[in-house]
Amino acid sequence: MSDNVTVVTDEIFNELLNSSKIPILIDFFATWCGPCKAIGPILDEFAGENSDKLKVVKLNVDENPRTPAKYGVRGIPTLILFNQGKEVKKIVGMTSKDALEKILAEI
Repeated sequence: MSDNVTVVTDEIFNELLNSSKIPILIDFFATWCGPCKAIGPILDEFAGENSDKLKVVKLNVDENPRTPAKYGVRGIPTLILFNQGKEVKKIVGMTSKDALEKILAEI
């Protein structure tokens, strides 16, 4: 894990979501998930380049089942972008940095 992406838990995520002044992109992942590992470097680079515009966090679905259940996460990796505490976009599966940049430009 890098300094650009923060690992959160069920308890911390709700607090972060309600207090953040900038959008939050959450990556629902598991340590055994191949695509989750593959998207990690993309998210890290994206987070570093956009740290002034959004916060990127990761939540392990095996260790924190409440938040994925709350947001209907059924497959991983799943990325959900929140703005002002509300879900604005959900991506299930692998994605590119270009796709993430387009989503960020829309908010």
